[in-house]
Amino acid sequence: MDRRYAICFTVLMLMMVASSTGYQLGPQMTSDEYKKRFGASYSPFSAALETLQKQIDYTFNRIHLLRRAVTHASFSEENNRALSILGISIVETSVSFQYLQNDIDISSDTLNHEIQQVCNVESSCAVEGMRLGLHKVIRVSHNTNSTTPAIVCGAFRAIFGAIAIDSGKPDVAGKVFWNVHTRKGRLTAEL
Repeated sequence: MDRRYAICFTVLMLMMVASSTGYQLGPQMTSDEYKKRFGASYSPFSAALETLQKQIDYTFNRIHLLRRAVTHASFSEENNRALSILGISIVETSVSFQYLQNDIDISSDTLNHEIQQVCNVESSCAVEGMRLGLHKVIRVSHNTNSTTPAIVCGAFRAIFGAIAIDSGKPDVAGKVFWNVHTRKGRLTAEL
């Protein structure tokens, strides 16, 4: 019993010291703060997130949002499901905006067809996610296949939801999506 008290006391003291020195844990740190505190090469996962940010040409102010975007529900309760829902809305809006901006007289059938083509899990969304190397970054449970199109597509969409939350502007996320989408074949996954 004395050992339990000693362990609890030690943990409590460590938490108090961390709190009194202003040490920040987890999501509150930006990626730049984390780099300053722990160095640029802190883990393979963090390095992969840095590479991903360069590929999409967007740097997160709150890196925990990107971490969540590439976390599948099989891995954690803090996962990308809600961000993916927001992301698909951003993608659909971005596609609609681009097509309507180019041709205001586009038929609703044609516009719906174009949206469906871009949002299709098998032929577009997962392909673009694989091109970014998301299947190598997505955190999944040990018995889940990270190359499954639905999983890659969910993370791909969630990234744009995370960008909207991080920037506070859905338009920023739409522009990042459109830049990634129109650079087909020019991105290489170096993860």
